[in-house]
Amino acid sequence: MTWDTESDGDLFLAASSGVEAAFLALYRRWQGNVYRFALRLSGSESIAEDVTQEVFLTVVNGAARFDPKLGPFRPYLYGITRNQVFRRFNRERIFAPLAEESETVAQETPQSPSIGLDPLAALTRQETFASLHRAIGALPVHYREVVVLCELHEMNYAEAAHVVGCPEGTIRSRLHRARSLLLEKLRHPSGENSRTPGMEPLRCLS
Repeated sequence: MTWDTESDGDLFLAASSGVEAAFLALYRRWQGNVYRFALRLSGSESIAEDVTQEVFLTVVNGAARFDPKLGPFRPYLYGITRNQVFRRFNRERIFAPLAEESETVAQETPQSPSIGLDPLAALTRQETFASLHRAIGALPVHYREVVVLCELHEMNYAEAAHVVGCPEGTIRSRLHRARSLLLEKLRHPSGENSRTPGMEPLRCLS
């Protein structure tokens, strides 16, 4: 049987039942996305690595349950990742700012965002990636996560709302506000606060 051709739901079910080949196929398919989402949300490579391991451990240990009737697999997996990142924040009482341009950022260049903001068009390709990633990392977490989900990972409002646990309208309004904040930070980089604001409560903010 070729597990690589199976659906996410079937792979998840088999992996959580102890089928190693299914788990490996699921891991290969989603590890990179989970890691990048955790990295952009946390701003820490070590947290992203730990969270990625925790996410897939919940799968192999059967600690998570996926019901396709409740929504697609990708938002479900990202929701687990988001919860793991926030648990790490709460446990360590930290909120790591996004690191300066690094090897990880450079490796993500082919999947870099395409935010439809006119001022970005004036920047060179490399300057755009570095400046934008720093600006995203300086956003409050409830704005940062919608930018990461909708712009970097190209989720629609419904998928992002499923991950965050908020109405689609809240995602839409947060993304609009986040874009405005990003424009301001990119226009005035010298005034950018290097410390990321503290964690917001884990609930929807309108």
